[in-house]
This record gives sequence, C-alpha cells and structure tokens, in this order.
Amino acid sequence: MFTLAVLVSKAHAMSTREEQLKQAQRALQSGQIETGLTFAHTLLAQNAHDGEALYLAAVAARYLKRIGEAREHLSALHITMPEYGRAWQEQGHLALAVGDDANALEAFTRATRFNPALEASWRELARLQNAAGRIGEAQAATAQQQRLAQLPRELIAVTNHLAEGRLMRAEEICRHFLRQNPRNVEGMRLLAKIGIELGILDDAEFLLESAVSFAPDDIQLRFDYIDALRRRQKSAEARKQAEMLYERDPNNALFQSRLAIECIQTGDYDRGLELFDSVLKKIPNDPSSLTSRGHALKTKGDRAEAEASYRAAIAARPCNGDAYYALANLKTYRFSANELTAMREQIEHSDIAFMDRVHLNFALAKALEDEGDYEASFACYNEGNALKRTQTRYNADAMTSELAKQRENCTKELFAKHNGEGYHAADPIFILGLPRAGSTLLEQILASHSQIDGTLELPNILALAHRLRGRKAGQSRYPETLCDIESEQLTRFGEEFIESTRIHRADAPFFIDKMPNNFRHIGLIHLILPNAKIIDARRAPLDCCFSGFKQLFAEGQEFTYGLTEIGRYYSDYVGLMDHWDTVLPGKVLRVQHENVLDDLEGQTRQMLDFLEVPFEEQCLAFHKTDRAVRTASSEQVREPINRKGQNAWKPFEPWLGELKSALRDLG
Repeated sequence: MFTLAVLVSKAHAMSTREEQLKQAQRALQSGQIETGLTFAHTLLAQNAHDGEALYLAAVAARYLKRIGEAREHLSALHITMPEYGRAWQEQGHLALAVGDDANALEAFTRATRFNPALEASWRELARLQNAAGRIGEAQAATAQQQRLAQLPRELIAVTNHLAEGRLMRAEEICRHFLRQNPRNVEGMRLLAKIGIELGILDDAEFLLESAVSFAPDDIQLRFDYIDALRRRQKSAEARKQAEMLYERDPNNALFQSRLAIECIQTGDYDRGLELFDSVLKKIPNDPSSLTSRGHALKTKGDRAEAEASYRAAIAARPCNGDAYYALANLKTYRFSANELTAMREQIEHSDIAFMDRVHLNFALAKALEDEGDYEASFACYNEGNALKRTQTRYNADAMTSELAKQRENCTKELFAKHNGEGYHAADPIFILGLPRAGSTLLEQILASHSQIDGTLELPNILALAHRLRGRKAGQSRYPETLCDIESEQLTRFGEEFIESTRIHRADAPFFIDKMPNNFRHIGLIHLILPNAKIIDARRAPLDCCFSGFKQLFAEGQEFTYGLTEIGRYYSDYVGLMDHWDTVLPGKVLRVQHENVLDDLEGQTRQMLDFLEVPFEEQCLAFHKTDRAVRTASSEQVREPINRKGQNAWKPFEPWLGELKSALRDLG
C-alpha cells in the first residue's frame, strides 16, 4: 500500500512534469528554441518514453536544423505512440526540410488518418498531391482543409483531444459547445464518437439518429450511424442505412463495401461476397476488401478461398497484420518459412500502425508456437497483450467489486419476491462462462438439433444491464437497481429481449445466445426470462486462461490482456457461479469441456435432457453441420472432437507464474 509520503511524491513529480512541459511549450512558442529543447531533454532524462517530451524535442531539433537528432526523437516517438497524428505531421515537416517530398506526402497522409483535425497536414497534402499530378486527391484534401477552417474552434479542439485519447476533456468541451449549439450536427457526431469510445452506445445511437434527421445528406454522419447500430447489434437497422447509401450511387465502391459488411452481419453471405467482388473489380487488390472478404468466407466455411483472400491482402500490403492474424486465427493454419520471415521483417519496422503491430505479434506467436519455439512464442504473445493493455481501462479490483455486488444484491429473497414474474417464453438458451472454454463447441452440438437455432454472441443482456446502471454520485447503481424493478418492467424487458433477437433466428422454437459475459447477469436473466435455460461452459483453469491470453479478441474481453488479470477473472467467475448455484439451485447446467472430450454422447444427452428436447443423432456429427460460425473456434468446430487444445499451456509453464498465483488453489 502506498504511504502518504509516496503519494505526495508521485503527485509532486506529476505536477513537476506538467510544469516542465508547459515551460518547454512556452519557450518554443516564444522562439527560445534551445531553452525549449533543454526542458524536453530534462523530461526525457526522467522518462525516455515520454511521448509529449519526444514530440517537443523533435520540433525543437528541426527548428535548430539538427536533422539527425530530430529523426532519432521521431523514431522513438513512433515506437511509443505509433498512431500519434502530430508525430507524423512533424515527420512530414522534417521531410520537407530536407527536400524529400515523397516521404513528406506519406507522412502527412498518415497524420490525417490518425488525427483528421490537423489543418496544416491537409494543406501540405493538397500542395504535394497537386505537384504530383494527383488532382482529385488534392481537391479532396483542400476540401477537408477548408472544412476544418470553417469549424468552430471548440470542435477543432474536441477532434484533437479525441484523436489523442483525452476522452474526458473532449467530452467536457463538446457538451459545453452543444449546450450553446444544440442542433450542430458535427458537435453531435463528435459527442457520439466519444460515447462509442466510452462504451455508451445507446446515447451514441440516439445522437447520431438525431443528427442524421437534421442532415440526411451528410455521408459521414450516416457512416457513423451505421457503425453505432452495428456495435449495438442492430443488424437490420444498420443494413437499412447501408442500403440507403447504396441506392444513392450503386457504383460507389465505398457504398458497396459498407453494404457488403452489413449483408454479412445479417447472414446474407452471397450478396455480401458479390458486392466485395464488385469492389475488387473497381479497386483490384484493395487490402481492406480482400481481408473483409476473407473474414466472410471463413465464417461461411469456405476455408481454402478465405486463405487465398487473406494471402492476396498480404501481397497487396505486406504489413497487413489483420490478414496475418486472420490466418493464425484459423487455428489449423501453418505458416510457411517464408511467411515467418516476412512477419519478422515487418514487425521490426518502427513505423507500422499500432494494430498492425498487435496483430503481427499474435500471428508470429502462433507461428513460433507451431515451430516449437515456446520462449519466443510467449514473448510475442506477451508483447501483443502488453500493447493492448495500453488501450484499456480494465481494472481487476473494480471487476472483483462489480461481481461481489451481484452476490450482495441477487439474493434468495429477491428471487422469491419475484417468483412467477417476468416473461415466460422458453425460447432462449444461454451458453455462458469464459471465452475459450468450449462454448462454441457446445453451441455447434446443440445448433445441430432440428429444434435449436445457433445465433451469435448477442449483446442484448449486456446492453440491458448498462441501461439499468443509472447514476448516483457518479457510481453505477446496477445491480442494486434490480431490487427496485416492478413486475411489469420485468415482463417488458423479457419481451424486448425476445423481439430484439428475432432477427438472428431462423424457424426453430429455441435459440442460443452464447455471449460468455452473461454469467455476470444470471440474476437479471432469471428475473426477466424465468423459463430460459442456462448452460455454464467450463474448462480447466490453466487451459482456459492461457487460451484466452493467446487469443486477440475484437472487444469486450479486456481481462485477457494480462496473466494476473485473466487468472483473477477466472477465480471471480467461479465464485460468482457458486453463488448462482446457491441462490438458484438447478437453474444452471454445468458442462465441463474435458467431460465432453471424454464422453461426447453422454454429455450431449445430458444437455438435451436439461433442455427438454429429444436426442438427435446429428448432434454427435456437429462438425458436419452447415452453419456460419463467427467465433475464434469456427474452424475447430468443423473438425471431429479432438484434444489438440488440452494442456496446451504446459510448454509455456516456465513463464506462467503470474497466472498460477492469480488462480490460487484453482490451478
């Protein structure tokens, strides 16, 4: 525990750093370049990875014509903050200073991609593109520069803060601006983007829906609205918006691509792939389209075509980490020696994009694991997770406290009080637990049954829990709010769940929601859907946790980015599941993954008996079931039952001390 003296010392150090940064900035602004550089060097002596100090040092060195020193500071800055737009803008200015227009053009392009509020970068881009004969691109850059020049200064500041990760400050300025200008659509769009970054998706959707109604011809607004709808799993609405864009101009490649993505989200793979093919006819070898096309083919089950599409994406863009990781994420793909060498070469580049570096680390880790180089493999897994941890606000203590509140509030007395209430539909089957615990295998087995539809990891319960959070002195009131809900509300929430998930279903009487995080909300599920069935997919602790650590999840599983964090999360999960067993005896069927491997038929019969549906032989031939599978295990569940993942942690045991300690007696 920190002593008061230590905390005071840390606060003093922070205030000293902030003051030194301000002094460096003031010195540069007043033309005292040497003084500014001295302040920056002082900060770097304390922390060589201080991004703001590196930026100021690079600017000062360029002004002093110390080109080599400026380059060194920028190289270090790109490693520390690879997507810092101002750093790339400075790289562009440095390139111009030595007459390197080609590198300046590339640098300003990156700068505007990472921070679209950099007016100087747009201006230089327009000039350089004009000089290169790229007239159309130059006109677009000029339009962006002019648009920025017309924006209120508050919104320029918001865009800068948002691009550079200062979300709270961005929100503060944006809300203040909108109080004075409530119908400003750009302000609404920016506040919605902040909401998406903070995970407040319902507010973001409302803002964008309102903004679109005020400015129906604003293309960027509609793109952002589609993004918000997709994040809320409102697939039908997102597709409807994409169709509206497509109908404006069916030959527009950008509109075709967006509609392709939304078609695939709604399960219309044929049309989605047809649209991607149209895009690729217009823009041959477009890496983004090739990668997205590969994802669709993988989900559909066209393994060979998916691999070919990913490899084409890599050929078009050699640093395409997403495509490399997509190959690794097939689980059964083995990288060639040439691919291994290519990944190693790309990861050595200091200027690759942040997510390319993350993806390459995870892909390279998988390749090295297959080669049996476990120490190097673990180093790459560890580096990829460390990079992702820098982006997350996950706090293991806060999660422990959150789950403890479930135990405190979801009592036998609460459930007795609401006995017989809620919406009595028996349609839903919730498969929950931890990711990588075998839930996709259970879903594939059950979805092979004629009476059961497999769907997705549906976010509806998580969204409802978020709605119930409320606010009291800045703190969430969920799950305390469960104690105040009236009977009519419980019924309405259950009805809403059934209606909002209908789009993901076919014609079977039952359907599966396999969102693993729903284990946190079993109390809520029981209150609103008392006849729903719940299956806890559980796997041996070390196998489950290390598999999660090796898996790069798109979102929602931030606890997997550290061995201590994932071990603690598993322990907290077991504790909460024990609580549900106590207060809702018989409500949850626990299915141990290792038992399924040992006795597929016996465990399948047990699940079907629990669900009260008759046994069907095709459930045992789950790997032959022709359905789209959208999780990391999609290729594995298309194979017969096997033990490839069992004890996969053992070769990595020398580096798993943190995980074992966090698991305590569970390991």
